[in-house]
Amino acid sequence: MTTGTVTLKKGEGRSLSAGGPWIYDNEIASIAGNPADGDIVAVEGHNGYPLGQGFLNRKSRLTVRMLTRDPAAVIDRDFLRARVQAAWDYRKRTVDTSSCRVLFGEADFLPGLVVDKFSDVLVVQSLALGIDRLKPVILELLREALAADGISIRGVYERSDARVREQEGMERFKGFLGQPFDTKVEIVENGVRYLVDVAEGQKTGFFLDQKYNRRAIRPLCPGARVLDCFTHTGSFALNAAMAGAEHVIGVDASQLGVDQARENAALNGLTNVEFLCADVFELLPELERRGETFDVVILDPPAFTKSRSSVKNAARGYREINQRAMRLIREGGFLATCSCSHFMDPELFAATIAQAARDVHKRLRQVEFRTQAPDHPILWGAEDSYYLKFYIFQVCGLS
Repeated sequence: MTTGTVTLKKGEGRSLSAGGPWIYDNEIASIAGNPADGDIVAVEGHNGYPLGQGFLNRKSRLTVRMLTRDPAAVIDRDFLRARVQAAWDYRKRTVDTSSCRVLFGEADFLPGLVVDKFSDVLVVQSLALGIDRLKPVILELLREALAADGISIRGVYERSDARVREQEGMERFKGFLGQPFDTKVEIVENGVRYLVDVAEGQKTGFFLDQKYNRRAIRPLCPGARVLDCFTHTGSFALNAAMAGAEHVIGVDASQLGVDQARENAALNGLTNVEFLCADVFELLPELERRGETFDVVILDPPAFTKSRSSVKNAARGYREINQRAMRLIREGGFLATCSCSHFMDPELFAATIAQAARDVHKRLRQVEFRTQAPDHPILWGAEDSYYLKFYIFQVCGLS
C-alpha cells in the first residue's frame, strides 16, 4: 500500500519513460502524504498521469527506485512471489543453475537486491532501503521456489558491506542470516572446482558473470603459454590450465586471492599453473624487459572507474595495460580483455583498445565480443545492468 505520492516536474521522467528504473532527486516537484523513507509511494507525472510505484528514500540521489509500472498493483507476498518465481524460471532456461546469480536487482524488477547461489548456499547483497525491509520475505520465497525444484539451501550469508549503502543512509552489514555454516563453499563451473569464500572473498565471493567468458578462452589454450592478469581466485588461469595449456601464470595484487587461487589449483590437481602476488602495472613492463612472451594474455581488471568523473583516468589505465599486454603477445597470439565498469561504455572501451593497438603498432583481428552471463540480464533502459564488455582478439604485426 502506498503512503504518499511523488509528482515529477514538467519535462522530467524521460529516463523513466524509456524504461529506466530510477527517479532522481532533481526530477521531483513534490512529495505528498508525508511518507517515510523506505515506504512505497505512487509516482505520477506533472499532469497527474500515473507512472507506477516505487521505494522512496530522500537520503539518496536515486530518490525513487521503481518497483512496478502498474499503479494499481498490490505489493504483497503474492506480488513478490511472482517476481521471485519469474527470476528463477528465467535462470532455469538460460544458465547452468548449480551456481548462478538468482536475483539481479533492477534487471529482475527487485531494485537494489542481489542474490547469488553457490551450490547450496545463498549470498545476499541489499543496497537500497526499501528492498532491505522486504529482504526476509523475498529470501523465504526464494527458498520455497528452489525447494519446489528439489534444491535445499543450507545457509544464507549477507554481504551488504558495500559503501553504497551509506549513500542510502544505511549501515554496512556482513554476517549470517540464520544458523552459521562453513563459509568456504565448493562449486563446480565449466568442470573446474573452486572453493568460494563467501565471507571474505570480493563482493559475494566469486565473479559468476564471467562464467561463459572463461569457457570461451579454452580453445585458445592447448599447448599455449598463458598469462592471466588480475586473476582474483584463479578462474581464467584454471580454465586455461584445464584446457591443456603448457604453462599458465596467474597474477593478482591480493595475497588472499593468490592463496585461494593456489588452493583451487590443488583442488583440481593442476601442476601447469603458478600464481604470483604482484602489481600488474609493475609486472608487465618487467616481463617485457626480460623478453618474456606469451601465446595468450588475459586482462580481467577490477573496475577502474565507479563514477563518470574518473572515466578519463580509467581510459588511460585500460590503454596502458592493453598496450603492455600486446607487447608481450607472440605474433598471431591472442588477447582476452575486458572492462566491468558500466561507466566505461562499449564505444569508449573499444576506442581505448584500438588506440592501444595503434600505439604499439599492432593490428587486431576480433575473434568475438561477449558480455556478462545471462544470469546477469541486461535490462534495456537500465544502464547499470549492462557493465561487462569482453573481447577476444588475435594480435598481429603490421606486415
